[in-house]
Parts: sequence; C-alpha cells; structure tokens
Amino acid sequence: MSKEHKEALARGRVEARAVKSYLKAIEARKPGRPVTKESLQQRLDQVIGKIEDSDNPLTTVDLVQRRLDLEKSIKEIDYSDDLEALESAFVDHVESYSERKAISYTAWRQMGVPARVLKMAGIRETRRR
Repeated sequence: MSKEHKEALARGRVEARAVKSYLKAIEARKPGRPVTKESLQQRLDQVIGKIEDSDNPLTTVDLVQRRLDLEKSIKEIDYSDDLEALESAFVDHVESYSERKAISYTAWRQMGVPARVLKMAGIRETRRR
C-alpha cells in the first residue's frame, strides 16, 4: 500500500469520525424545553428511591426501566455537551466526506443537520428539475 493510499484511508477515518459524532449529537437533542443533566440526575435519584421502597414487582420493573432510560439520557447529554466542538469538526470535514460519498444537501437536511451548518461547510442546496 502506498503512502498516499494510507494517508487517504486515515483522512477518511478522521472525516467519518467527525461526521458520525456530530450526527449522534444532533440526534440526541430533543425538541422543546432543554433538559439539564442536573434535572435528569434528580429524577434518577427519585426513581432509585422508589425502587428501594417498592414492594410490588410490577411497579419495580417499571421503575427499573425508567432508571435505565434516565441513565441512557444522562449519557446522551454528556455526549452532546460539546456540540460546538463537534459542529466545528463536522464543518471542517463534511464537504470532502459528502463529495467522496456522493451525499446531497437534502440528505444532510433530512438527517437533521441545520442549513446554517451546511452553509458554513460549503455544501450548497442543489435545485433539480
């Protein structure tokens, strides 16, 4: 394998990692009022207390599922906390990635990428007739 080929593979991995991280972060965002890590932690603490106090197995299983969902949400918030840095890396790499993979503006928009981010990245909307 030539040096150029190895560099191209490494560049592709860096681009893919930046694009994937940003897409995961915007996917984790939910519409509506923002939820903070602190509010989720408070709810988690309450659920854990209810699990310990519960004597009904059906209630307990519901609470265990709620606990699992809250723990997952806390991890997602941790992941999306650095959205600005992820967005910056996305902007730096998505144009090359899009060209190499033939991904259109419309596909990015349908994935939830804001138009302003695509504009910053140099990906223009194409009009087909």
